[in-house]
Amino acid sequence: MALRDLEIRALVGRDRIYKKADERGLYLEVHPNGSKLWRFKYRLAGKDKRIAIGRYPDVGLADARRARDDARRQIQDGLDPVSERKRDKLVAAYRGANSFGDVAREYIDKMVKDGLADVTIVKANWILDQLSPIASLPVSELKPLEVLSALKRIEARGKYETARRSRSFASRVFRYAVATGRAEADPTAVLKGALIVPTVKHRSALLDPSAVGELLRSVEHYSGNQLTRMAMRLLPHLMVRPGELRKATWDEISAETAIWAIPAERMKMRQAHAVPLSRQVLQMLSELHELTGPSGYILPAFHTSRRPLSENTINQAFRRMGYSSEELTAHGLRTTASTMLNESGKWSADAIERSLAHVDRDAIRRIYNRSQYWNERVDMYQWWSDYLDALKLQGKGLPM
Repeated sequence: MALRDLEIRALVGRDRIYKKADERGLYLEVHPNGSKLWRFKYRLAGKDKRIAIGRYPDVGLADARRARDDARRQIQDGLDPVSERKRDKLVAAYRGANSFGDVAREYIDKMVKDGLADVTIVKANWILDQLSPIASLPVSELKPLEVLSALKRIEARGKYETARRSRSFASRVFRYAVATGRAEADPTAVLKGALIVPTVKHRSALLDPSAVGELLRSVEHYSGNQLTRMAMRLLPHLMVRPGELRKATWDEISAETAIWAIPAERMKMRQAHAVPLSRQVLQMLSELHELTGPSGYILPAFHTSRRPLSENTINQAFRRMGYSSEELTAHGLRTTASTMLNESGKWSADAIERSLAHVDRDAIRRIYNRSQYWNERVDMYQWWSDYLDALKLQGKGLPM
């Protein structure tokens, strides 16, 4: 006979567990402490099985019957309710352990193993912090609107470039989730036109030859730390990024071959880069070797030789010399070199781009260019150092 709520409420515990049947395999299990648990008994593949439905009164009579009917339909479809429940729990646990933040951190770990630069890893973790509103949500269930909402929060602070970079990072995380079977698609793909396009700000650089000559003379008379002055003397000649010079070590420098070999892990594009060393640069390195050689960083920090020169040291020196951040930055010296070398008309654009370590996306062409333009680059570096010396001496542009 079917149970009724009034009858169920009247049931009390006994010395042993006992059962009160409802209908179609549903029954109530009453424990000595008075707790009442719903169970559904069924037979599948010749075996008796049962499944727990819940505790009364948290699960009422009507709810227990609906759960029983759902289980019966699964059995009719050839499914085992116990196995299906285990699968659902595993899926729920899998989704719970695969939030956007979890997958993003796993993707960042992969970036570390792939050997990406420390600064790239730090930026990736910082961007993940910016995406905190979606970090706890299952990566497989995130919709474009939810991602856009997180990006718009960044935009609302006026951080248009950060929003753009965050969308790009999120896209890489979603693609990684798809590749590892934890998402079906990248919801950021439809958001490319939904963000404000940031205004491109070019790095401050000196482009007038007479201004470059004035800078070089000012550097020669710089009264601050000697290592800072050496860094400012070297940087215009080398065309490298400031971080690449700061972290240079003596074992990378070969005075015999006049080459500075920068390993791939220190380069922005993760490609090893060779820099021809002009006579002027070799002379400066010889002077520097007496101060910081023969091993370790060629430009160590002021307080310890175990670390390179501080990231802001060169720019701070430029500020003390009277140059504002709108006029000159250490990185902007690359723009100075690129502009003047192109304007000279003496060197191919490919040789200049290769000297700036701008990697060609065509792998075959990249290999060809590396060998094809080396001799031209050697000549170009020497010409560039000669030209800088002439600017420093005369304070005005000479005929190219």
